[in-house]
Amino acid sequence: MIQRKPTLEKINPKFGSSIFVKKSTSQDMDTKTSPFWHFHPEIELVYVDKGKGKRHIGNHLSYFNNSQLILIGSNLPHYGFTDRLTQHGSEVLVQFKPDFLGAYFFDTPEMANINALFERSKNAILFKPETKRRLGKKIQKLSEVEGFDRVILLLKILQKLAEVKDYEILNADGFVFETELQDSAKIDIVYKHINENFQKHISLDEIADKVSMTVPAFCRYFKKSTSKTFTKLVNEYRIVHATKLLSESQKSIADVAFECGFNNFSHFNKLFKEFTGKSASKYRGELTQIVK
Repeated sequence: MIQRKPTLEKINPKFGSSIFVKKSTSQDMDTKTSPFWHFHPEIELVYVDKGKGKRHIGNHLSYFNNSQLILIGSNLPHYGFTDRLTQHGSEVLVQFKPDFLGAYFFDTPEMANINALFERSKNAILFKPETKRRLGKKIQKLSEVEGFDRVILLLKILQKLAEVKDYEILNADGFVFETELQDSAKIDIVYKHINENFQKHISLDEIADKVSMTVPAFCRYFKKSTSKTFTKLVNEYRIVHATKLLSESQKSIADVAFECGFNNFSHFNKLFKEFTGKSASKYRGELTQIVK
């Protein structure tokens, strides 16, 4: 199997533009394109209207149901977002360099709020439903305008995002990441293997062999690169998948636990509460109260 080299993703706006905008719908999403662990100097704004998927940004793992609005700062590693778009759903992806209007444009007093927004985005910002609803149409319109009009509209959107208070910092603990080609390639191999096999036991021997390392060397490398042990990350993948199943299926909590790779139900309950702050039964009970 040929492993894709993720590393630095090169963003190519169309000729004559410094802003990359792509709108995708449930009909034209490329299901053959696998998500991969990558980073890029461009700031990334992601708006999903009617979609479901897992977020993996820096050290943050979670599942979103229905829609999301996220701003990801320069060189913050992240994985693919959308498992699938629901019927009539769409995703708008906007990418631009922090200095796309010149080296000092955002250092001016008038741009202070947006400059502060860019700083916060280095740890990824998740905007809450009210902001998402208010700015969703404007973000979608970015794909319909070009040139000067696109620049002005983006600035207006960024100013609105800079002013709101209803947001959450996702990668709150920061992320230790060395942006070297071989390191990024190794991390991608590890994450892909976890993503494809987390429902069964993954031994340290197995995963260390995938990246051609001894077990002690792999454990040191992985902890240094992600600030987590391999076991902790695998369990987080499992819990995030459990939140997905609790949201989308009527399976019993015990069945969900076993389907996510937990052979011990009490261990699942303990980890679920540690990760989400509530029991699995309480989590499921509160789902109907979540504002979509």
